[in-house]
Amino acid sequence: MTDAMLAVTVILWSLNITVTKYLLDEGWSPLSYGVIRYFLAILLFAGYTFQRERSFKIERRDIKLVLLAGGFIFGNQMCFVYGLHFTPASTIALLLGALPMCIGVISAVLRLEHLGTGFWVGAVVTSGGVAIVALASGSVGATVGGIALGIGLAVTWGAYTITIAPLMRRYSPYRISTLVLAVGWVPLAACGAPQIAAQHFSFGWLAWLGFAYAVVGPLFMTNILWFTAIARVGPSRAALFANFEPFVAAVFALVLLSERLYLLEVVGGALIFAGIAFERIWKKPTAEAISALD
Repeated sequence: MTDAMLAVTVILWSLNITVTKYLLDEGWSPLSYGVIRYFLAILLFAGYTFQRERSFKIERRDIKLVLLAGGFIFGNQMCFVYGLHFTPASTIALLLGALPMCIGVISAVLRLEHLGTGFWVGAVVTSGGVAIVALASGSVGATVGGIALGIGLAVTWGAYTITIAPLMRRYSPYRISTLVLAVGWVPLAACGAPQIAAQHFSFGWLAWLGFAYAVVGPLFMTNILWFTAIARVGPSRAALFANFEPFVAAVFALVLLSERLYLLEVVGGALIFAGIAFERIWKKPTAEAISALD
């Protein structure tokens, strides 16, 4: 049952990239889409959290972390909507494969975690894969700015993940999601006001169905499924499922949007995955050896 929850979560996340690209192509302006989508998600989270906990209170010492995490969510959403506006969904999906390495590098820079040789070898391989995907950008119709935004998407999500880690030890994920999304929504709404004023809403039923999915599925439902699963099996096993998201997302883009992967993108994506796999394989024997000495 737990594996099914994790698999559904990855599928919902992966499909969101394709759905968002479709909606932007159908006429949603990037910030109108982001602002309205996040506003509706905040309402869902607020209602769900209040029904469970009857409070949104956090300690004063945690306010700075919530504000910082909200800032990263704002940057992440800007990278997400504009990255997909300028770049094929399959390319963004492949670049997201660098997320585990982004989290590791940020943790190492902030001295939150000591990482061994295996990680850095994997990071170099993954970085090479990202560089190859970037080199292929001209062939797939992506811009340099779009590629930079795709990389920024992984970096900002990695920074957000690290920022909320201490908060997750003191509060429920639903309370943190409500507060952080609300904080990140404020600058997003301020930047998006002109686009919202000019936005038309004469979409067909398929576009509205896709928008409803983008709000309820990858923003709301996945949060509940993901953290419920982590509570049962732990973050390490959950991360194994998350590593498949870029591949699944690229497949959705190829099938549903008729996008095309070029050889350089395939090679780059393979190197990104290989770097992560190498780090995982290297780390496992090391961890087992340490356990044997305890």
